[in-house]
Amino acid sequence: MGFFSTLFQPIEDLLAFVLQILYDITNATGFGSYGAAIILLTIVVKMILYPLTVKQVKSMKAMQELSPKMKKIQEKYKDNPQLMQQKVGALYKEAGVNPLAGCLPLIIQMPILMGMYYALYNFQYPTEEAAKFLWLPSMSAPDPLYILPVLSALTTFLQQKMTTTEVNQQMKIMMVVMPIFIGWISLNFPSGLVLYWVTMNVVQIAQQWWMYRGDDGKKKGAA
Repeated sequence: MGFFSTLFQPIEDLLAFVLQILYDITNATGFGSYGAAIILLTIVVKMILYPLTVKQVKSMKAMQELSPKMKKIQEKYKDNPQLMQQKVGALYKEAGVNPLAGCLPLIIQMPILMGMYYALYNFQYPTEEAAKFLWLPSMSAPDPLYILPVLSALTTFLQQKMTTTEVNQQMKIMMVVMPIFIGWISLNFPSGLVLYWVTMNVVQIAQQWWMYRGDDGKKKGAA
């Protein structure tokens, strides 16, 4: 933990600085709130990363849509690995899909998202009063009402469901296990950090809806 915290220290410091600026902006409007500043910071970061998110999500969805055809190729050519790789490569080329296209955006986003994690996990609120937000007595402590952990699990589930098109048994298990795991670890995390996670998921859900808002109409038209 110490090594990674040091690794992302420059990004952590920058994000903590921006968080303070956003707090000062809310304070200038008459309702200074670090909770509102965390929400604003998350929205700003997600909007900056939106082009990368589009590439990542569309690549993931394209790979999932090709999954049934890939399974048929793997079954048909399981005794000839070399030919199987050629057929899979031809399938990618025909569909215009690069299997590595979803990795680069994720790699670029990870340092920023990890910086956000450490910035909020280690953030020192200037006063006890400043650490309060809505029902939260302190954003440096876990949510005593468990509202944010429940929301973190629900929004994680919804975000996964929107991204996943091809659902096999393993994917079904992951779609249940991952939200439960996120909700469970959120029970002990500072509520300011969990507020960031919930906001990030909500923005991601909104972005994915925007990306695919015309898909249903296209499917109905094709039918």
